[in-house]
Amino acid sequence: MRLTGRKSITRHLTLLFVIASSAVLLSLGFVIASAVEKHFEEQDMEVLTGKIEMARHTLGNLKSTDDLERIRQLLDNSLIGHHGLEMAVFGPDHDVIFATPNASFSPDLLAVDASHSLHRPITWTLGEQTYRGIAAELPTGISERSRVIVAVATDIAHHQAFMRSFLQTLWIFVAGAAALTGFLGWAAVRRGLAPLRAMRAQAQVVTAQQLSHRLPVESAPVELAELAQSLNEMLARLEDAFRRLSDFSSDIAHELRTPVTNLMTQTQVVLSRQRSADEYRSILESNAEEFEHMARMISDMLLLAKAENDLVVPTRETVKLAAEVLALFDYYDAVAEEKGLRLTLEGDAEVSADRLMLRRALGNLLSNAVRHSAADTTLRVTISASADTVSIRMENTGDAIPQEYLERVFDRFFRVDPSRQRSSEGTGLGLAITKSIVIAHGGTISVASAGAVTTFTIRLPRAP
Repeated sequence: MRLTGRKSITRHLTLLFVIASSAVLLSLGFVIASAVEKHFEEQDMEVLTGKIEMARHTLGNLKSTDDLERIRQLLDNSLIGHHGLEMAVFGPDHDVIFATPNASFSPDLLAVDASHSLHRPITWTLGEQTYRGIAAELPTGISERSRVIVAVATDIAHHQAFMRSFLQTLWIFVAGAAALTGFLGWAAVRRGLAPLRAMRAQAQVVTAQQLSHRLPVESAPVELAELAQSLNEMLARLEDAFRRLSDFSSDIAHELRTPVTNLMTQTQVVLSRQRSADEYRSILESNAEEFEHMARMISDMLLLAKAENDLVVPTRETVKLAAEVLALFDYYDAVAEEKGLRLTLEGDAEVSADRLMLRRALGNLLSNAVRHSAADTTLRVTISASADTVSIRMENTGDAIPQEYLERVFDRFFRVDPSRQRSSEGTGLGLAITKSIVIAHGGTISVASAGAVTTFTIRLPRAP
């Protein structure tokens, strides 16, 4: 199925590349434009201040008003070859003493205190011409009080034309660079995300029949290695859950097939001909036993299903373990006496647990131990406590459990000896239920078998 309307990492990163590169290029362009503009201004100021100094020197040589004609000629000669340069000299009453042809200065320039405006150029536009100029109040050689205002300006149209061309080139370059960066960014992102597409292709191979497939972690980039590892761990959990579900389905089908077959066979035999009342009663009693067995199995499976989904919530109360074990000893005393089995208990402790659930777990262990103990042996239950945990050890001598089966004794319907009859083995869910109850209480259970001695150990948190 193709997903539409979703955010694309490739598109998003490509857009970020384009925006970032364009911003950098524009910033660089504006910095360069500002530097060029500043350079032009400095060049103009160098020329303008040079003319101001020349005027200062020339005006300083005035001795009388009769020298004005000679001064005008000197000023006019100093401007030869400087195209676009205008100069004007104004008297104290703003009367024009000297001015180049077509010289027109901004009133703002002349209104500024000329003695302080030498380093502050003013730009103005006249018609199609743009000027940059400065003005200075200069003394003359006639007298100390005789001062004039000298204004100098230069045409900066060629500078502005250059800046317009520069900015136009800058925009074209930025547009081209953005397009190129977008393409290169797209190609880089596509190449960078190739491992993700490879992981997607690998994940598509995983099916219910191929849950053992794993994503390659070693060849994945560092940024994706943790994701690949997490996906592999998830696949491992799914594989384990699917395997247990498949095994459970097969086991439950196998376990239910026997009682259903027995019921069908017995019913068909009874219906094959007329029977006496006693025969019907006997068959019905046998069927009732099968139904009871199936009811226990279904109830146990329901408990296990709830436990696996964390739906079993124990009702906590303080439980004295020795009292519970002694009560179970009384229940199994008759069976133990028939086998010459001695039941012993050492130690005591208290735990916070659900009394009925814990009694069921201990009862399942004790029933299993009694069933597999050899005659005339001792079944020992030892209760000990540490700072944080309480341990319950149940040790019996009898049927040994092979080492390869120790990890499977808590599986559903698992039997060390498959040849044993179902009627003597119960539903095959006792140890699985015991483990679920212990885990629901925050504890652990383990088994060890050496020689003919088998030991089950339950560890539970100690009651506060």
